[in-house]
Amino acid sequence: MSLRFFLVALIAVIFTSCENDSKLEKEIQSVEVDFIVERFDKAYLQAQTKDLPQLKQAYPFLFSKRVSDSIWIERIEDTLQDLLLNEVSTSFKEFSEEKTNLNRLFQHLKYYDKTFKVPRVVTLTNDVDYRNKTIVTDTLLLIALDNFLGEDHEFYQNIPRYIAANMKPSQIVPDITQNYAEKYSFQTDRKTLLDEMIYFGKLLYFKDIMIPNFSDADKIGYTEEQIQWAEANESPIWSHFVENEMLYSTDSRLLNRFITDAPFSKFYLQLDNESPGRLGQYIGWQIVKAYADKTGQKPLDILQEEAEEIFNKAKFKPKK
Repeated sequence: MSLRFFLVALIAVIFTSCENDSKLEKEIQSVEVDFIVERFDKAYLQAQTKDLPQLKQAYPFLFSKRVSDSIWIERIEDTLQDLLLNEVSTSFKEFSEEKTNLNRLFQHLKYYDKTFKVPRVVTLTNDVDYRNKTIVTDTLLLIALDNFLGEDHEFYQNIPRYIAANMKPSQIVPDITQNYAEKYSFQTDRKTLLDEMIYFGKLLYFKDIMIPNFSDADKIGYTEEQIQWAEANESPIWSHFVENEMLYSTDSRLLNRFITDAPFSKFYLQLDNESPGRLGQYIGWQIVKAYADKTGQKPLDILQEEAEEIFNKAKFKPKK
């Protein structure tokens, strides 16, 4: 095949793929969803002691019966709570951009899962509990907005920088999508490094499908520089895992080095400080994408596949 013919064929394939993607997205945009964003954070900021019964009636799921009314009244009158709520109110006056992106997410979820029901969406604060920034159930979506004020916010000064880096408005919808991905995913075994890589790879692939308007950097929670570093070093990262026989290792220390959130990945090489954390997740993502491209399997079915099945059929080859 001549080089010219090859280039023409390649351009035709890319054009056809883009055209198909465009048609699919137009079809998804026609899916009807209806919801409002209930601003409990604003209601609590404006509330007086006498308003507590009405708040409890409107949002019973936010008021534990084990907590006495006196505690809730103290919170209404607490100046630190007022400061937190005022910061949230200032940062999220309208919430319109976030609602637009939520609408797109719900359209995609409803398109791929005909049984999906749009949840009741409530914004609130949770005293900057960054381990529970967003919570998803079958009927509820809770968004703790005090965890998305921007990585340099004064409230986050005692939080590790690599965690605070993703405490910004652009991470609200990717975090929610992660919650949904966890609900849809299943895997019998999560014992080896490869198991964990592919499990988290499935969650990231889910984001490819459900929030295609977000960048790869936003999906994984990297900066643009970090995602470019991962892409440029895909081949040596993969070689390191293979040559050091890490893929089928059950050594739990590998998870801390390459899967869990961290300021950088730990190869124990000079390049460590240059690398982003969670590179095992990144490589798992590429494996799952390779599997999806080769098999053409439905996205939600992929989330139910076992790691070994995905790995064997993906025949993954890293970018050079």
